[in-house]
Amino acid sequence: MNRLVLATLPESLGHALGWSQMGVVQQVVASVLSAAFVGTYLMANAAVAGPWAKRKIAAAFWDKIGPNRIGPAGILIIVADATRFLAKELIVPRQVDRPAFDVPPILIPFSAIVGFAVIPMGRIFGVNVQLADPATGVAYVFAVSSLATLGLTMAGYASNNKFSLMGGLRAIAQNIAYEIPLVVTAASVVLLAGTLRTSEVVATQQDALVTLFGVAIPSWYAFVNPFAFVLFVAANLAEVGRNPFDIPEAPTEIVAGYMTEYSSVYFVLMYVGEFVHIFLGGAIVATLFLGGPAGPVLPGFVWFTVKIWGFFLFTQWARSAVPRLRIDQLIEIGWKGMLVLSFLNLLLTAVFVGVTAV
Repeated sequence: MNRLVLATLPESLGHALGWSQMGVVQQVVASVLSAAFVGTYLMANAAVAGPWAKRKIAAAFWDKIGPNRIGPAGILIIVADATRFLAKELIVPRQVDRPAFDVPPILIPFSAIVGFAVIPMGRIFGVNVQLADPATGVAYVFAVSSLATLGLTMAGYASNNKFSLMGGLRAIAQNIAYEIPLVVTAASVVLLAGTLRTSEVVATQQDALVTLFGVAIPSWYAFVNPFAFVLFVAANLAEVGRNPFDIPEAPTEIVAGYMTEYSSVYFVLMYVGEFVHIFLGGAIVATLFLGGPAGPVLPGFVWFTVKIWGFFLFTQWARSAVPRLRIDQLIEIGWKGMLVLSFLNLLLTAVFVGVTAV
């Protein structure tokens, strides 16, 4: 099969600026401008999701109204909340480990934003929105996203608060228990695709899997291996800390866990980082299982946005409808259930690939 090789966003931007041959300076300028576009896109999505969409969705589930006073449908609550939080005094408790206390608000959103560097987001106005396309893209995105666990651990330890410490320890236990099934399940997709390059993983899902009554069903890996898809989405819920896996910040048990002592701009950064991680989780699901930005009629970039918002809506449904697990139940499900099932899925996928390759 012939696959179309698309230029990355920095390359397209450089050509648009008339730089047919880009030197180091031109590459840096094009990369910074492209990264600024992607970062602005992510922060805009997180801003809408956090203060407004999250409340409106939860209100619909709980038969309430939600934000409706500030602006049309309460949409200007985004501006009000941003002003309110940023205007608050940054309070740092006594006897905190100050360097370790200052790093998590930067590290948590950073680990999510840089994960989008290798995600193919589709084309819009003829331009392919992808910052980079390394040969190890799938491994890269899991490596950088896991840095958030380090941020949660540092925040819990450095806050000099027993509830924060408990939240940090829970974050370590949870992420170790579910990171392994997540990566192992992703490895089954890599076996099917035969590559770690994210653009090629998306490209292998473009052909029709089967045609029913004149309708072509795409060969998305969610259709090819629905068992792996369900496993991955469940493990991803644990990775982004949504019910029933919101153990590290369980408000009914440990106040707000690792975020308890954070205020003002530090709280805003960690809160925004949480939502960017949810969108990164949706982007990984879309890339590995839902054909990336593929979709009919609309531009790929629009379909990509629809898919990551679909994952966000799913996490909010889980948050509103699924009760939280106890920490012992969460660990048992991770190690005794999902780990075993993920390796079983990898084994069966390897057998399938070996048989079909003969």
